Amino acid sequence: MTASAPVDPAERPSSRGALRRAPEASALIVFLIAELVYFSIKSPYFLAWDNWLNILTAVAVIGIVAAPGTLLMTAGQFDLSVGSTVAFTSVLMAYMTLHGHGIGPAVIVAVGAGVLVGIINGFLVTVVQVNALITTLGTLAAFRGLSQVVVDGQTVGVENFASLGTARPFLNIPVPVLLLIAVLGGVWALMRYTVYGRAMYAIGSNPSAARLVGIRSGRYIFIGFVLSAAACALGGLVLTSQLSVGSAEFGTGMELSVITAIVLGGASLGGGKGSIVGTAVGLLIIGILNNGLTLTGVDPFWQNVARGTLLICAVSFDRLRARFGE
Repeated sequence: MTASAPVDPAERPSSRGALRRAPEASALIVFLIAELVYFSIKSPYFLAWDNWLNILTAVAVIGIVAAPGTLLMTAGQFDLSVGSTVAFTSVLMAYMTLHGHGIGPAVIVAVGAGVLVGIINGFLVTVVQVNALITTLGTLAAFRGLSQVVVDGQTVGVENFASLGTARPFLNIPVPVLLLIAVLGGVWALMRYTVYGRAMYAIGSNPSAARLVGIRSGRYIFIGFVLSAAACALGGLVLTSQLSVGSAEFGTGMELSVITAIVLGGASLGGGKGSIVGTAVGLLIIGILNNGLTLTGVDPFWQNVARGTLLICAVSFDRLRARFGE
């Protein structure tokens, strides 16, 4: 009997590596296909083109916000104030029009105020060195409160601003969906082809090494928070246009959906990993789940349970990737 030659451990199939990769690609696609098959069987309306436009329109604002959120997470940062920034932009837009200002000045003030939130977040995180989680939890509460103060807790109507949220200028596709595609495409190009995008990956992978090679981490992270706030401002304007009102309740719980989409798409909570394509797939999973549960008559309270469970699964996948990747 001939003894078998020893196998180099480096050449053995790595079950850990397979488990690390599966949630990023295989498991995500399998779950998406399972959703498509299940809901297409359960509802005859699911595969209709109009229903798909409804799905994309419903997730448009979340996706617009999640795109720069992915960029931030690749650098190991979070922005939990996104929902409050959306609401703050909306109520300022409504307040300006209520007091006789035109749509143009109102949009400028609302967007400027939204971006100001990003400047505050970026300053506190990069200059004052407050943890991003604590910073954005604080601004989440502060700007939600300010939103209520601006309109005294009331919902304020906005006239002559419906086009941004309801117009269908190209192939009968709603403007919010076109904006979603444009923002996702822009951030994808930023992350893939620019020095800035590569620097954000480097910062998230190894902050110390990034500083040693001359990457100005603080400046890049600051810009990331400003981009996140700018996307929130756009999202706030879209919601205001869609519903023709400004409300301090807009964006409540949005951070849950945004983080779920980003982490489902393969981004790591520890930084250094993430992609816009993955986030788009995660976003699609969330949109299909919400739409499918509504079409099949599931109680809205159970829909919240499903979304929360999806977030837990997404974070669990992230931790398993990290564990089995060691």
